[in-house]
Amino acid sequence: MSQATLSLSRARYAAAPWARIAGLAVCALLTLGPVIWTVSTSLRTPAESFDLPPKIIPTHPTTESYRGVFDQIDVWLVALNSTLVTALIAVGQMITAGLAGYAFARLEFRFKKPLFGLVLATMMVPLQVTIVPVFLVLKSMGLTDTLLGLIIPAFPTAFGTFLMRQYFLGMPKDLGEAAMLDGCGPWRIFRSVYAPLAAPGLAIVGVLAFNYHWNEFFRPLILETSGQNYTLPLGLVSLQGNLGTGSVSVVLAGVVLSMLPAVAVFVVGQRPLREGITSAGVNR
Repeated sequence: MSQATLSLSRARYAAAPWARIAGLAVCALLTLGPVIWTVSTSLRTPAESFDLPPKIIPTHPTTESYRGVFDQIDVWLVALNSTLVTALIAVGQMITAGLAGYAFARLEFRFKKPLFGLVLATMMVPLQVTIVPVFLVLKSMGLTDTLLGLIIPAFPTAFGTFLMRQYFLGMPKDLGEAAMLDGCGPWRIFRSVYAPLAAPGLAIVGVLAFNYHWNEFFRPLILETSGQNYTLPLGLVSLQGNLGTGSVSVVLAGVVLSMLPAVAVFVVGQRPLREGITSAGVNR
């Protein structure tokens, strides 16, 4: 190899990290750009919201828009409803996904593969297709316009079942066989042996369920009619009337408030989420 070729290779090798950093910086800017713009606009006055050319940093930052959110909707009530619904759904999906994933991974029963294929097939069915049958069932049970009507139908999760099945398949069978020799039954083996090891995988299911259902709008819109049962996304809809008066900052202030709990959950659950995704792809 000539000296010129060697020098060129060294230059490319030295520039590679900077190229990756620059690429990641561009991707981060494109991802965080709308969030930064939302926070910035929420701190502006209504008149400043439509300034041209637009400014990233508000000229006169103010929190009046956030006060306007609390004045127009009962933020504490809708936030409490969203917290209750989302937390129970997350816990319920962790339980159902763990049990179903373990059954499909470790237990032997008739029609195991066709049933698992049927579970996966439900992932391809849009929510809009099933909402009418679900509504009719809930109506016959008297659960429409209730928080339970939002919580119970969301317990089954096809994606969570698939994820936990793959997670349990990556665990050694020797642990279960050793527990079986000690006289443990299937339930005891799951509860005492495999469930503790599956905690990172269950954390993935819980965090993803929380972030998804915290921002869910379609099902609450169909199933809830009373303002006392509104979740946070439904409550924020009433702020859209401000678009006609130019108070876009009030709308975006409500959006910022709705983002905070989801961001906090993701930050707290980031480590188990990362560990769970990493360990799920490694056979133990």
